[in-house]
Amino acid sequence: MLALTITTDDDNIAKTLEPHAPAPSKRIKTVERLVHNGVPLTVRIDPIIPFVNDHPEDLIAKLASLGVKHITSSTYKVRPDNWKRMSAAMPQVAERLKPLYFQKGERTADYLYLPHETRLGLMKTIRSLAEEYAMKFGTCREGLSSMNTAICDGSWVIPEKTSKIQNR
Repeated sequence: MLALTITTDDDNIAKTLEPHAPAPSKRIKTVERLVHNGVPLTVRIDPIIPFVNDHPEDLIAKLASLGVKHITSSTYKVRPDNWKRMSAAMPQVAERLKPLYFQKGERTADYLYLPHETRLGLMKTIRSLAEEYAMKFGTCREGLSSMNTAICDGSWVIPEKTSKIQNR
């Protein structure tokens, strides 16, 4: 099984967020080839960042049209190192995110999370979109496992696991 991350379907935003990673357009072509060749696959739309990629409707529709059966998603978690990069790459966005993380956010271990209601809303949106296109949804590391329609890692797409589950 493969899990492939596509943070956004916008090549320009991706270049800013992930300057050394393949463009989303190339990743989407890879998804198409993998699905066409029957490779068990889950796509991670991760991390979801408010004001950046929090409206993945077109991306999810595209993935569904290609035959993706499972989406996993979670939100951006702030650590000092990644916050420094985010602030440098997208200073206006960082200013808008600052109160969400540093004033209203939740600390878990070494990370700052978005407020619970914000995370819940974002994951509900993605789950709803996945369900609209008959895809399974999972979220990991959010404390929202009750939202999962399948195991968050997408391992259910592995054929031997699928047949074992169906034979129970």
